[in-house]
Amino acid sequence: MIGKLQEHEGLWDLRLFVSNHTPRSVAAFSNLKRMCEEHHAGNYRIEVVDLLEQPQMAKENQIVAIPTVVRRSPLPPLRVVGDLSNAEKTMRGLQLCEQM
Repeated sequence: MIGKLQEHEGLWDLRLFVSNHTPRSVAAFSNLKRMCEEHHAGNYRIEVVDLLEQPQMAKENQIVAIPTVVRRSPLPPLRVVGDLSNAEKTMRGLQLCEQM
């Protein structure tokens, strides 16, 4: 697991599905971490799942494209596909910021 691991109420729990260390996967993690630090510093967790190492997770989580990030909490679960380079679209899709 990568990211903040503090367990407390209101934790933003995100799971990022990637394929090895491809440029898009690395960019997605970097972009997601930057957004979390800007809006939820100390209050998030990013779990990175490499689908080459854990292919069963793709089916279990209905992942059809990578990279994909899934917001597991707060509920409801939300997902965004891609390298997350469009911060506004990512923030809106994951509802990471109330102003978006």
